[in-house]
Amino acid sequence: MKKEDLRIVFMGTPEFAVPTLKAILDGGYNVVAVVTQPDKPVGRHGSVLQPSPVKQFSEQHGLPVLQPEKMKDPAFVELLRSYGANLQVVVAFRMLPEVVWDMPQYGTFNVHAALLPQYRGAAPINWAIINGERKTGVSTFFLDHDIDTGRVIMQKPFDIPQDADVEYVYDGLMNLGANICMETLERIVAADGSPVSIPQDELMTAGETLHTAPKLFKENCRIDWNQEAEAVRNFIRGLSPVPGAWTMLADANGHETVLKIYKAHTEDDNATGSAGTIRLMGRNKMGVVAGDGTMLVVDELQLAGKKRMRATDFLNGMKEIEKYSVK
Repeated sequence: MKKEDLRIVFMGTPEFAVPTLKAILDGGYNVVAVVTQPDKPVGRHGSVLQPSPVKQFSEQHGLPVLQPEKMKDPAFVELLRSYGANLQVVVAFRMLPEVVWDMPQYGTFNVHAALLPQYRGAAPINWAIINGERKTGVSTFFLDHDIDTGRVIMQKPFDIPQDADVEYVYDGLMNLGANICMETLERIVAADGSPVSIPQDELMTAGETLHTAPKLFKENCRIDWNQEAEAVRNFIRGLSPVPGAWTMLADANGHETVLKIYKAHTEDDNATGSAGTIRLMGRNKMGVVAGDGTMLVVDELQLAGKKRMRATDFLNGMKEIEKYSVK
């Protein structure tokens, strides 16, 4: 097989997917259509429709764009079939029904931002950092009936620095994902559409615990100050800058305001008080007592209705901060 023999439908929505689509085009492959999410309402009244980054890129390069509301819609399925694709590539997209992923002759493969079978789910980058992992990576695998469980084609590791946040790892995996996609396409071409792939259970070691990566909602982005300080720090890193770890800042009268924390570090300090107690450390440093009695020093934060700022600037506008607490 030659790469010109492939007729590829690309599926993706966010910025994360754009470098992979660009690499496929730059590599001389034939992308016959692109599938992405419907335009998203934005603005104060939702009156403006914002196209996805993948749609914007695709239209700039003259690619047909399909935006189905429902992937099982018979009209969409028939339209998709009309493009005669023999391979589909998925990056950061929604769950596909079997009628879609099983359509092409050579199947559908996904570029997933984790080393499967670890971190199956919608938010693998966030949860790897939240759990304090020092290594993650990208995997390509063939889609099957269950989410993120298909046979793995390739994997590439990526080191997570101790202080890295989501933005750093996101950017690294975004580029690594484009690279692994191109190598996967090369393997598919070399193997006439049937590259070697491995069941995920063969990638597990004895006694290994599988971590999942469920979708993030406001409710599971709230900081639990009863945890150890290092766990709280990892939680903050794993949600920074988006969607942002948050807590409630309460004054002495019980009035509460949402406070997002984007960056923090631990310090050896003989902290006193229960979890969530705020301590002023010197003139311009704010610490919060964690569940293990260790002080977590807040570096960057954002009060509801305000801009993101350094904690030192926040303290300049806050009087008697030790009368407040977080919970």
